[in-house]
Amino acid sequence: MKPPFRADHVGSLLRPPGLAEARRKKDRAFQEKAIREVVAAQEAIGLEAVTDGEFSRDWWHLDFMAQLDGVTLTQNPGPKFGGTGEQPPIPAVTGKLRYSKPIMVDDFLFLKSITTATAKFTIPSPSMLHLRGGRASISKQAYPDMAEFWHDAAAAYRAAIAAFAKAGCTYLQLDDVAFAYLCDPKIRDNCRRNGDDPDALPRIYADTINRALEGRPAGMTVTMHTCRGNFKSAWVAEGGYEPVAEAMFSSGVDGFFMEFDSARAGGFEPLRFLPRGRKAVLGLVSSKTGALESNESLKKQIGEAAGYVPLDDLCLSPQCGFSSTHHGNQLTQQEQWRKLERVIEVSREVWR
Repeated sequence: MKPPFRADHVGSLLRPPGLAEARRKKDRAFQEKAIREVVAAQEAIGLEAVTDGEFSRDWWHLDFMAQLDGVTLTQNPGPKFGGTGEQPPIPAVTGKLRYSKPIMVDDFLFLKSITTATAKFTIPSPSMLHLRGGRASISKQAYPDMAEFWHDAAAAYRAAIAAFAKAGCTYLQLDDVAFAYLCDPKIRDNCRRNGDDPDALPRIYADTINRALEGRPAGMTVTMHTCRGNFKSAWVAEGGYEPVAEAMFSSGVDGFFMEFDSARAGGFEPLRFLPRGRKAVLGLVSSKTGALESNESLKKQIGEAAGYVPLDDLCLSPQCGFSSTHHGNQLTQQEQWRKLERVIEVSREVWR
């Protein structure tokens, strides 16, 4: 089976003790040892796609975007993560956007060199250059016309995707909270304050992703992950996918990792818009808490989703990564691995 796999995962894993300090000291040997160990652990439990746990970065999105020409990081004045009172920095576009040098390709090459499984790599979606700061965070001097910005964003991502493809990447994931965030009225209000029309954004984002995918090799699977925020087990947004589903599903990727672990994500009804042949990866296992979901409850929810999408077009995963930032979520390593094992157990029972 091509990816996404029946039992899959979003990407990030809890960092081991000492990794954050080693990265501050640029101790590459410590980092590579930690990645070897986490790859071996993924292989041992039977995952067909393995990641480096995102141990080669501090943030799921900022490390990549900050290396694009024209991008700087700035404080986010938008809604805070519930319960933390915090909000990570956001990218601001202060000059012409370009992909002028390889970004994270060496990290992928190292991952690929140490596994016989499918090496999966994740990068933020082009939408993430815009969502949080919106028009207000994009230089009007560099981009008086937003159409030119979106043209350059797609071009930069085409170059990035081509670089990963040339390095042998066959499974790339675009992490994109934009679609799920736009299901929340308070996020939509924030978009208006930033100078954007939230009703227009889902189609703009989808069209940009489609243009970014132009020219990718036929053997390269590209998926999208979307959720409502993941920072120290907290989230920002809530609301079902209905307002964005049609646009999101038109974005040209091969599969959609979708958060469905709690009521904040709404029901499965928006899956009716999923094009046949594309996969919906049901994020039913929470990465935010250590409580382990039962086999029976997961199979029941998969059955409910199959009322809208053929079972053959469904897969199972955690709802998000376990450590989208270097801080990590509020569960233990043992709980993390048990949840991934549960995903594998249930997938084998459902898709025999």
